[in-house]
Amino acid sequence: MRHTFILIVLGSLPMLAQNPTPTLSCNDRNSHNDRLVGHCEMKEQTLGAPRGAIAINPGMNGGITVKGWNRGDVLVRARIETWGETEADARGLVSQIRTSSGAGQIQAEGPELDKRHNWSVTYEVFVPSQSDVQAKAHNGGIRISDVRGKIEFEAANGGVTLQRLAGDVHGRTANGGLNIELAGDRWDGGGMDVATVNGGVRMDVPANYSAHFETSTVNGEVSLDLPSVQGHTTKEGSFDVGHGGATIRVVTTNGGVKIRKA
Repeated sequence: MRHTFILIVLGSLPMLAQNPTPTLSCNDRNSHNDRLVGHCEMKEQTLGAPRGAIAINPGMNGGITVKGWNRGDVLVRARIETWGETEADARGLVSQIRTSSGAGQIQAEGPELDKRHNWSVTYEVFVPSQSDVQAKAHNGGIRISDVRGKIEFEAANGGVTLQRLAGDVHGRTANGGLNIELAGDRWDGGGMDVATVNGGVRMDVPANYSAHFETSTVNGEVSLDLPSVQGHTTKEGSFDVGHGGATIRVVTTNGGVKIRKA
């Protein structure tokens, strides 16, 4: 299977000193059916400071990564992958894919998928560290890090990673695991309430953390490895760590739950 890629720059790339580094590229693009020819392009666009929630939806296929930074603007990086029966087919499909960004909406739209043509858009979005985020993916994972605000996510087929968040966090995935990394000594904000249907949960908690935890599983086991709470429970747990505090709720239906000291 042959691949080609090209870089298209829309707008200027911000200086990233003391900020997260862009990692999305055509070098780590997805594999596809060997009988189709692949093509990949990167697009970048810088937006002004958001005035409301930042809503991100890559369409039918593609994942989302959101990274908080100390700038006031938003950088949208999109990896567009197309497949066709020939290189010309794959390259020509790019013009039919719209990756519109503006007014708080970052989304991708394109032609119907079939056996001879396919496409996906994967986003890497840098947002101000104080931001409200709404992330929705159908076939792809979601990763959000270093953001404080009202954060909502929904995934159908893909795992979710949440790192060093604060504020009010709510969301679920149907098919995929939850990986959560807490930071600091307490939850800063209203709390977290996240769930998966088919997938395990793993949470890393700092040793000196204070919060109220609630967790459960239907088909699996809850494992706790924290300084003040240790052991295994069959299906659920509700407990305070440290001085207690905001509620952090993580649940699954089919999978285990492991909460451990970072």
